[in-house]
Amino acid sequence: MTVELGRVGIWSMSHLWPDRAELAAELEELGYGALWLGGSPGGDLGIVDTLLDATSTLVVGTSIVNIWSDDPAPIATAFDRITTRAPGRFVLGLGSGHKEMVEPLTGKTYVRPYSKLGEYLDQLAVPAESVALAALGPKTVRLAGERTRGALPYLVTPEHTAQAREILGAGPLLAPEQHVVLETDPTRARELARDALSLYLGLPNYVNTWRRLGFSEDDVKGSDRLVDALVVWGDEEAVRARVAEHLAAGADHVALQVVTADGTLDPAAYRRLAELND
Repeated sequence: MTVELGRVGIWSMSHLWPDRAELAAELEELGYGALWLGGSPGGDLGIVDTLLDATSTLVVGTSIVNIWSDDPAPIATAFDRITTRAPGRFVLGLGSGHKEMVEPLTGKTYVRPYSKLGEYLDQLAVPAESVALAALGPKTVRLAGERTRGALPYLVTPEHTAQAREILGAGPLLAPEQHVVLETDPTRARELARDALSLYLGLPNYVNTWRRLGFSEDDVKGSDRLVDALVVWGDEEAVRARVAEHLAAGADHVALQVVTADGTLDPAAYRRLAELND
């Protein structure tokens, strides 16, 4: 069964949702097609059950299950349980994470991430059309199109979306994440955006992607040019314009991550942005 995502979804950290099932129901009422759970949700994916039980049409996706943290067999078992209870409403997003995080958290040696992804897919007893991959570089984007439903690029620009669509071709899913700051004051907006980007500025997977997109060595340290390209800030119309850029570049769905000063969920922002679903 093909999962229908709609044009716009919400991306947020999975650990924020255990006690917020009512907000997931509101997202559904507001017209969002999907809720993406970040921060490497793993284990038995019980949070997915909770959110699906609270809704009737909203799709829930992982963005992403880290393949270094969870083996294929238990994830396949969780997938079977979830899709039996809520068929057509779950996307299993997988990714290889980052060496700088994986090794301290798991104690495993982070080697051959591309090969590891392929091996994981070989062992994963889940229909390919229900799986998508976190993908930044061309090889992984191509793998996503060849072995799964498609790609879930994170922290990229519409230019990256266009390049990814060219690699994928016309069929596979392309659903980029987009950081959003609902603030019209440039100084405050960039302050919030830069704080949200600070972690990623030290992760080579992202930095190398930005270099491939033409950003200079000064840019990838966090210039205004990089901030403005990765994080859309302003009012609802600014967000609408950026979403339109991704869609015009070949995206099927755009997952909006609303940046807040304290890293919490922002229901008021989700209500403001619901007009993008019209």
